[in-house]
Amino acid sequence: MSHQDLTGVALVTGGSRGIGRAIALRLAADGRAVAVGYASNGGQANEVVEEVATNGGRALAVQLDVGDAADVAAAFDRAEAEFGGLDVVVNAAGIMPLSPVAELDLEELDRIYRTNIRGTFIVSQQAARRVRAGGAIINLSSSVTRLAIPSYAAYAASKGAVEALTLILARELRGRDVTVNAIAPGPTATDLFFDGKDEETIERAAKFAPLERLGEPADIAQLAAFLAGPGHWLNGQVIHANGGAA
Repeated sequence: MSHQDLTGVALVTGGSRGIGRAIALRLAADGRAVAVGYASNGGQANEVVEEVATNGGRALAVQLDVGDAADVAAAFDRAEAEFGGLDVVVNAAGIMPLSPVAELDLEELDRIYRTNIRGTFIVSQQAARRVRAGGAIINLSSSVTRLAIPSYAAYAASKGAVEALTLILARELRGRDVTVNAIAPGPTATDLFFDGKDEETIERAAKFAPLERLGEPADIAQLAAFLAGPGHWLNGQVIHANGGAA
């Protein structure tokens, strides 16, 4: 795949909803075949596949637990068997339980670790072995690593680990012509963000950035599409997409 060629094949974890869904649809609109990874939202993943097909694209839904190495390898195998290879891998699967450090149930910490850190690592490991020259690995971090918002400590710590993985993997792939970057969204209008928040909290978050609105999944998808195609010279970066919040 050349750097300006927007064909090819993408696998997007967490692709059934939120930012992952928007990225999957945008990459498909750019002409890529897309494997839509999901953990439990099979109906929503199939809706993404149907929308892609309606618009003349190719997609399939792939169920996987990102924390399970065998599951991830099987998902990669299926995408390669169906579409002939992989050029773009997006790690969008993630969970965000919130709690002050003093009150966090450590079982919740283990859940965050399994999905956000172990899961991103396992998917990145497979991507490092399989993504073809000219391709891209894109991880999802978060601007809370800078914003230091109370109750986000466990989540922010997991995303700090994602950023470290991203920067090191980019250097380990020297000579492969595969880029590795992370996108760190600010508050974005997804179910994950809205869950458990009252209207006052949501409004305050929307006004925090100088642009005075929440991000939209499409804002992040546009950046992912750039990194997956014409932005190939960007490598080993964490890009804060947050309207100027941090």
